[in-house]
Amino acid sequence: MAITYTWKITGLKTTTLNGTPDVVVQTYWEKIGTENGHTGKFSGATPFSVGTMPAGTTFIPFDQLTEEDVLTWIKAVVVESYEQHVNEKIQNDINRSMNPVVDASLPWSPAANTANT
Repeated sequence: MAITYTWKITGLKTTTLNGTPDVVVQTYWEKIGTENGHTGKFSGATPFSVGTMPAGTTFIPFDQLTEEDVLTWIKAVVVESYEQHVNEKIQNDINRSMNPVVDASLPWSPAANTANT
Protein backbone atom coordinates (compact mmCIF):
# COMPACT_ATOMS: atom_id res chain seq x y z
CA MET A 1 0.00 0.00 0.00
CA ALA A 2 1.25 3.52 -0.75
CA ILE A 3 1.96 6.13 1.88
CA THR A 4 -0.69 8.82 2.30
CA TYR A 5 0.83 12.20 3.11
CA THR A 6 -0.64 15.21 4.91
CA TRP A 7 0.99 18.55 5.70
CA LYS A 8 0.27 21.00 8.47
CA ILE A 9 1.65 24.32 9.67
CA THR A 10 2.79 24.24 13.30
CA GLY A 11 4.06 27.81 13.67
CA LEU A 12 4.87 31.14 12.02
CA LYS A 13 7.16 34.06 12.79
CA THR A 14 6.50 37.54 11.46
CA THR A 15 8.21 40.92 11.32
CA THR A 16 7.48 44.44 10.12
CA LEU A 17 9.02 44.94 6.69
CA ASN A 18 9.09 48.29 4.90
CA GLY A 19 6.31 49.53 7.18
CA THR A 20 4.11 46.46 6.61
CA PRO A 21 3.40 44.58 9.86
CA ASP A 22 3.05 40.83 10.26
CA VAL A 23 5.09 39.76 7.21
CA VAL A 24 5.77 36.00 7.46
CA VAL A 25 9.52 35.35 7.58
CA GLN A 26 9.65 31.85 9.12
CA THR A 27 7.40 28.82 8.91
CA TYR A 28 7.36 25.60 10.90
CA TRP A 29 5.63 22.58 9.45
CA GLU A 30 5.14 18.83 9.57
CA LYS A 31 4.71 16.31 6.81
CA ILE A 32 3.03 13.17 8.08
CA GLY A 33 2.89 9.86 6.25
CA THR A 34 0.53 6.98 7.02
CA GLU A 35 0.76 3.44 5.69
CA ASN A 36 -1.26 0.46 6.96
CA GLY A 37 -2.06 2.24 10.22
CA HIS A 38 1.58 3.18 10.89
CA THR A 39 2.67 6.80 10.92
CA GLY A 40 5.91 8.67 10.30
CA LYS A 41 6.53 12.38 10.69
CA PHE A 42 9.07 14.95 9.56
CA SER A 43 9.21 18.38 11.17
CA GLY A 44 10.69 21.20 9.10
CA ALA A 45 11.30 24.92 9.10
CA THR A 46 11.35 27.11 6.01
CA PRO A 47 12.39 30.77 6.11
CA PHE A 48 11.07 33.35 3.67
CA SER A 49 12.13 36.77 2.51
CA VAL A 50 11.07 38.98 -0.37
CA GLY A 51 13.76 37.35 -2.51
CA THR A 52 12.84 33.75 -1.66
CA MET A 53 9.09 33.79 -2.20
CA PRO A 54 7.94 31.48 -5.01
CA ALA A 55 7.58 33.16 -8.41
CA GLY A 56 4.18 34.76 -8.94
CA THR A 57 3.46 35.10 -5.21
CA THR A 58 1.45 38.16 -4.29
CA PHE A 59 1.36 39.62 -0.80
CA ILE A 60 -1.49 38.39 1.37
CA PRO A 61 -2.25 40.31 4.59
CA PHE A 62 -1.55 38.17 7.65
CA ASP A 63 -5.17 38.13 8.83
CA GLN A 64 -6.24 36.80 5.42
CA LEU A 65 -3.68 33.98 5.16
CA THR A 66 -4.89 30.40 5.08
CA GLU A 67 -2.92 27.31 5.92
CA GLU A 68 -3.12 26.31 2.26
CA ASP A 69 -1.52 29.63 1.20
CA VAL A 70 1.46 29.01 3.46
CA LEU A 71 1.70 25.33 2.50
CA THR A 72 1.83 26.37 -1.16
CA TRP A 73 4.88 28.54 -0.41
CA ILE A 74 6.57 25.75 1.54
CA LYS A 75 5.88 23.06 -1.04
CA ALA A 76 7.41 25.29 -3.73
CA VAL A 77 10.65 25.29 -1.71
CA VAL A 78 10.58 21.68 -0.44
CA VAL A 79 10.95 19.98 -3.80
CA GLU A 80 13.15 17.53 -5.64
CA SER A 81 15.98 16.06 -3.58
CA TYR A 82 14.91 17.67 -0.29
CA GLU A 83 11.40 16.29 -0.51
CA GLN A 84 12.92 12.88 -1.32
CA HIS A 85 14.94 13.21 1.91
CA VAL A 86 11.80 14.15 3.87
CA ASN A 87 9.88 11.19 2.45
CA GLU A 88 12.75 8.80 3.25
CA LYS A 89 12.75 9.97 6.88
CA ILE A 90 8.99 9.43 7.07
CA GLN A 91 9.39 5.95 5.54
CA ASN A 92 12.07 5.15 8.15
CA ASP A 93 9.67 6.16 10.95
CA ILE A 94 6.96 3.95 9.47
CA ASN A 95 9.37 1.03 9.13
CA ARG A 96 10.42 1.41 12.80
CA SER A 97 6.76 1.49 13.79
CA MET A 98 6.10 -1.72 11.85
CA ASN A 99 9.20 -3.45 13.24
CA PRO A 100 10.00 -1.81 16.58
CA VAL A 101 13.34 -2.26 18.29
CA VAL A 102 12.80 -3.44 21.87
CA ASP A 103 15.04 -3.90 24.88
CA ALA A 104 16.05 -7.50 25.49
CA SER A 105 17.30 -9.08 28.66
CA LEU A 106 20.70 -10.69 28.54
CA PRO A 107 20.27 -14.45 28.09
CA TRP A 108 23.17 -15.14 30.48
CA SER A 109 22.02 -12.80 33.24
CA PRO A 110 20.70 -14.22 36.57
CA ALA A 111 17.33 -12.50 36.02
CA ALA A 112 16.79 -14.50 32.83
CA ASN A 113 17.86 -17.77 34.53
CA THR A 114 15.64 -17.40 37.61
CA ALA A 115 12.60 -18.18 35.50
CA ASN A 116 14.08 -21.64 34.86
CA THR A 117 14.68 -22.54 38.51
